[in-house]
Amino acid sequence: MSIHTAELAHLAAHLAQRRDDILGAWREAVLLDPKLMTGASLPRAQLHDHIPALLEDFERKLAADRPREHAQAEREQRGDAAAHGLHRWQQGFDLAEVTRELGRLNECVVVELEQYAVEHSTLHPGVMAEARKIWAELCSTAISSSTSQFFKLQQLEASGHVKDLEQALEALKEMESQRAELWRQAAHDLRGNLSVVSNATAGLTSARASEDAKSTFLRLLDRNVQALHRLLEDVTSLARLQGGQEHRSVAEMDASALLRDLCEGVEAIARERGLFVASDGPPSFVVDGDATKIRRIVQNLLLNAINYTREGGVRVSWGPSGRNDSDRWFVEVRDSGPGFHGGPGSQLAGALESATDQARTVGTDAASGEVTHVDVEEKVRPLGRRDRRPIHQQAGEGIGLSIVKRLCTLLDATIEMDSAIDEGTTFRVLLPKQYGT
Repeated sequence: MSIHTAELAHLAAHLAQRRDDILGAWREAVLLDPKLMTGASLPRAQLHDHIPALLEDFERKLAADRPREHAQAEREQRGDAAAHGLHRWQQGFDLAEVTRELGRLNECVVVELEQYAVEHSTLHPGVMAEARKIWAELCSTAISSSTSQFFKLQQLEASGHVKDLEQALEALKEMESQRAELWRQAAHDLRGNLSVVSNATAGLTSARASEDAKSTFLRLLDRNVQALHRLLEDVTSLARLQGGQEHRSVAEMDASALLRDLCEGVEAIARERGLFVASDGPPSFVVDGDATKIRRIVQNLLLNAINYTREGGVRVSWGPSGRNDSDRWFVEVRDSGPGFHGGPGSQLAGALESATDQARTVGTDAASGEVTHVDVEEKVRPLGRRDRRPIHQQAGEGIGLSIVKRLCTLLDATIEMDSAIDEGTTFRVLLPKQYGT
């Protein structure tokens, strides 16, 4: 081992000893940054997430003296950086916040390197230059991999939206085909460009149309018009969220009153399907929040759960997040349905499930003093690749899940998801109890 390599290895060992101090300085910088509000309510382990892994990647690259070791360290840093981007997306960070917090990390590491150089003035001249070069490359990779992961997740969302719209077009084609059949049965030749409603009215009032044809067309018309109306509303809502036209309006609210009222409001829908809706939370639970948007999030998840559950029902629970997460509260929607699979929303759901699994691994490892590393190929696990059951979903499901995710981002909320085949799906949303000014 050359003197140069030995000195870099010594620096790596020093940084490993100083890792907790660097993390502490970074955490303080993040919490003091007025443009980094999303992480303010996160517990320590969730804020740190894959940052310790990135620092350990730096230490490994400094200490590596063989090409194979360098290559392994580079693969790990790409995987860890992409996992960080996935985790931050799940936690409700926006892209600007992700790049800004990594900028704060860069500042803290640079300060540590400069302090080391001052304290070791007899170092070989090229040692610190090499260390700064390695860190600059790693930091650049961290930012590019994290932002790239964000863009990939946006592509997953967009892919689901395209499939939803394709389903809507197929529904229109089906309705047009049924309309044509009705006219053939009625031997009624309408000409001109009439609206769907005009055509339906004429067909349903035609004396020559059979009762079966009228009934079939009426059911088809009602089902598709309602579905397309909901889809149009969802597309409009998503466009407003994506365009930054939605803003949160925070005020003190009783989450228990809001959620119980919401559950009572959908009980009739559930009973029609032979299902129950149960609610579980404290009698009163006062927090800061945007009541309208929280209601939209839970209502979307609740109605979707009812729609796809065949037996049993849906449970909505809420309350304080826990001892190690005292600044947040949770609301959970758990169903006994078939499990989330296939269809337009599956890629987005797969990303949420992967992020949830990784977050739990990070928390478990952090509690035992270990550092979590993520393979570059295992960042997102789409559900559709491991679940081959037939798809039974309605147009708009992918868009609906996107709306929930966007609303969570607007509210600095983390959304977690667990799904098991033939056991059900659980969505858990973690929201700040208070918001900074």
